[in-house]
Amino acid sequence: MGIPPYILGGLAALPYYRESYPKRVSSFDRTGGNKDFIVVKPWETKVLADIDGTGIIRHVWCTIAAEDKYYLRSIVLRMYWDGEPNPSVETPIGDFFGIGHGVAKHFISLPVTMTCDKGFNCYFPMPFSKNARIEIENQSDKPVNAFYYHIDYEELPVLDGNMLRFHAKWRRENPTEAEYYPPGEEGKNTSGEGNYLVLEAYGRGRYVGCILSIYGLKPGWWGEGDDMIFVDGEKWPPSIHGTGTEDYIGSAWGFNREFYGPFHGFPLMGNPDWTGPSSMYRFHIEDPIFFRRSIKVTIEHGHANDRSDDWSSIAYWYQNEPHYEFTRLPPPELRRPREAI
Repeated sequence: MGIPPYILGGLAALPYYRESYPKRVSSFDRTGGNKDFIVVKPWETKVLADIDGTGIIRHVWCTIAAEDKYYLRSIVLRMYWDGEPNPSVETPIGDFFGIGHGVAKHFISLPVTMTCDKGFNCYFPMPFSKNARIEIENQSDKPVNAFYYHIDYEELPVLDGNMLRFHAKWRRENPTEAEYYPPGEEGKNTSGEGNYLVLEAYGRGRYVGCILSIYGLKPGWWGEGDDMIFVDGEKWPPSIHGTGTEDYIGSAWGFNREFYGPFHGFPLMGNPDWTGPSSMYRFHIEDPIFFRRSIKVTIEHGHANDRSDDWSSIAYWYQNEPHYEFTRLPPPELRRPREAI
């Protein structure tokens, strides 16, 4: 029978017909006027979509006008699949769409974009078999005056049994705890303990990438840390062990400019001495990382964890349910970005 066409993506799926019913939930003005947005009061939660049935969300778009200067960190995005009690997606809305530090800045990758600084898009497919619920919460004392959105999905008669559920979680270490090494002594890390934790998950699934946002607290290169990805409980050295932060992002010898591409990018660069806010991404779309029992995605903060800086991240992954709550979203005052130096 071959591969079911709804599993294929992008150009490969275009010639195939399938029994699919395209739908959209949006903020359009139900009176026929032009007020095509919702207002979200301080500390109010609004449900954007509550879809019963079977299908796959294919595209999420939004744009926001808010009074809170930190709105990209104070608005929380949550997604629930098939009636689960804990959200599979829980993250500040700005970081979810690809750049941290509460910054909206033009860049385009394959799965997420911030188009012209204002149009936020996500193309990660999000399957559900019974229900999909998407909501936002305004965790600030100021209103969101206009929240426009589209959620494009297709209804399907059935899902393939191997289809996993989409997950995304945000976490932060502010600051990371630096290891001390005597002057002139090279630090060594032969365990991975103390690395910055991007993701810890249990079950069967696939890690598909991350956003890393680093605020350099002192001059000096913070990107010497290796990525270490431990699959199915393996010990150090893991099967996937990298050679440096910029190498994991797909650059080399540091970053000499901002850039963005389909699978890797560095769209926000801090000061020349590496202080201030930087943000980068890496998506494992063509180089998949599957796990059967567990996965632990980590990266050193500086060589052998010798740096103390402000790190935050979004991990994106797919897995079967239920999922392990490896991180809890902190309150808005602990998510607030630092002011630029």
